[in-house]
Amino acid sequence: MSQRNPQHLQSHSPQGRPLQKPAQKRRRIPRLLGIGIALAAVAGVSGVAGALMAVSLSAAPLQQQQLSAEDAEAFNQETAILAGGNLRLPRLTRPVNILVLGVKVLTTDVNEVPPELQGLGYHALVNSFDGLSDSMLLLRFNPQTEQMVVLSLPRDTRTYVRGRLTKLNEANQEGGPALTAEAVSDLLGGVAIDRYVRINVQGVEKLIDALGGVTVNVPQDMKYQDDSQHLYINLKAGEQALNGNQSLQFLRFRYDAQGDIGRIQRQQMFMRALTEQTLNPATITRLPKILSVIQSNVDTNLSVEELLALVGYGAQTNRSNVQMLMLPGTFSRPQDFALSYWLPNYGDIDGMVDQYFGYGTQQVAANRSPSQVRVAIQDSTNNPVAVQALTQALRDSGYSNVVVDITLNEPLPISRIVAQRGDGATAETVHRYLGIGEVLVESTGALNSDITIQLGEDWNQGLGESL
Repeated sequence: MSQRNPQHLQSHSPQGRPLQKPAQKRRRIPRLLGIGIALAAVAGVSGVAGALMAVSLSAAPLQQQQLSAEDAEAFNQETAILAGGNLRLPRLTRPVNILVLGVKVLTTDVNEVPPELQGLGYHALVNSFDGLSDSMLLLRFNPQTEQMVVLSLPRDTRTYVRGRLTKLNEANQEGGPALTAEAVSDLLGGVAIDRYVRINVQGVEKLIDALGGVTVNVPQDMKYQDDSQHLYINLKAGEQALNGNQSLQFLRFRYDAQGDIGRIQRQQMFMRALTEQTLNPATITRLPKILSVIQSNVDTNLSVEELLALVGYGAQTNRSNVQMLMLPGTFSRPQDFALSYWLPNYGDIDGMVDQYFGYGTQQVAANRSPSQVRVAIQDSTNNPVAVQALTQALRDSGYSNVVVDITLNEPLPISRIVAQRGDGATAETVHRYLGIGEVLVESTGALNSDITIQLGEDWNQGLGESL
């Protein structure tokens, strides 16, 4: 039985603000028979639903570890999230927040090493969910706005877990998904968490292979070797098709100047490519096979019906309505703490939560003065004249805080106006002024910018016409 005390966590909130989650009822674990009956109702119009019914009845439940009644209260069970019946597939009826935890567990992290992993001479991966969270996301599916929000939470975020300041990724190891949900909710000022999904490293590899791999641009050579855990990363820069193992190398690499934050940016690049290439109606028909492949590597309190509704919603979501954010903050300085942390910026967090999660009272700033906007330019054209012309054009329009950042190794036919900190309105203003490119709400640009312009060939074409 967990000894957590939510009131104790409230009194130690880093924002000094109490949790304001809705009143919650004890979660009832859905019975397999109930799942079968519900899915049977729609099986007549969908072979997918029939296959999912077979999966749910013949295989182990998706939830590997049952939650105690107390832990279940960490998740919002007050209002149903689905509608269905009348021979229709289940669909979302309200916004839903899903906490996703990527977990890596080694033989050194467990008390009892499985027999097949003993005596290997290195720290092998264990099919478990009880270790540190290697990556954390909060997904919001909002049928009211037809949007999907992906918020990346740096593993080194300094916040309260069980009343003590530590790294956010320790919450899963100390108290599982329930404690992590409470810590994340507290960090975000009280945003309710509806469900959770935990997937371990082995599951990610199987998932990518089941989806047929993904083509992504590797922004730099990635090479790292750790014989103690048989971790070998060796990827060359450039666009390439990655299988499951290679995708893991890409997602786990964090051995450069930006560390975990750079890895989060690459993970968002990977997620963008993955959604563009695999998140479509055809994915729904492959869901039963995908579930059967990764089932032992996933732990979630989502029912099969809820999972089907989420995948269906994601498959129908327009790419322009997918927004990828990163928790606002900054790196700690070496002299500040013995360990390195990502220090949350609570003022910016409140604004982001209000805008993208519909929670809170802070009004998002509108019509920002151009002189207040930090703009970074990342060139993919290898044309210094184009960069100089863009810099001057921005300054002529009042964007006085402009810097030229890194050169991209990926040639872009269309420029990207990246809302690095989630300010899509300002990105749209820049987009309208320049008359080129597309707006992306994601955190793949320059870390210290508000807007990053990743310059493509469309600017060169316009520049040529004006000369």
